[in-house]
Amino acid sequence: MMMWWDKKPEPNPVQLQWLLAGVRLGNDHLGAMAQAFTYAIEHTPSIQHHGTVSVQGVAYRPTGSDGPSAGAAMAVGFIALFKGDHIQRGIALTGTIEPGGQIGPVGSIPDKIRAAAREGYRTVLVPQGQMHDSQWNLIELGFQLNVTVKEVDTIDEAYQLMTGQRI
Repeated sequence: MMMWWDKKPEPNPVQLQWLLAGVRLGNDHLGAMAQAFTYAIEHTPSIQHHGTVSVQGVAYRPTGSDGPSAGAAMAVGFIALFKGDHIQRGIALTGTIEPGGQIGPVGSIPDKIRAAAREGYRTVLVPQGQMHDSQWNLIELGFQLNVTVKEVDTIDEAYQLMTGQRI
């Protein structure tokens, strides 16, 4: 996804718009985007939030899933946009947003790691407690794909790993 912020004085408060551009999102994904946007606004209180934030899909859905599993990544993206921080290349994140900024569990993590590896990512951040499962061993999969897999517990932790900055 690509995000940009038109900081015009109006609308106030800031509004979010999704530009289709050939990438359709399901209701779960759109709901996660709205939740991530709200989280980012609430966690950057010193910033004046006005104007319009536009989000455009620039890639295919690599796993063919619709759900809230990109919520944490979108929250990191919106916060970085508001603060002016850059997200480091080569790091991907999957996970939902839970109350208190926790990163919640998701499914199909091996598929997401394979898709990230195909796209050139070398680090994938996954929700705390999901490194091992009865169905997968993400350390072994990461080794096979030359991808480092790390667990993260909170949006704050993921933000620091992805930007090198604190929220």
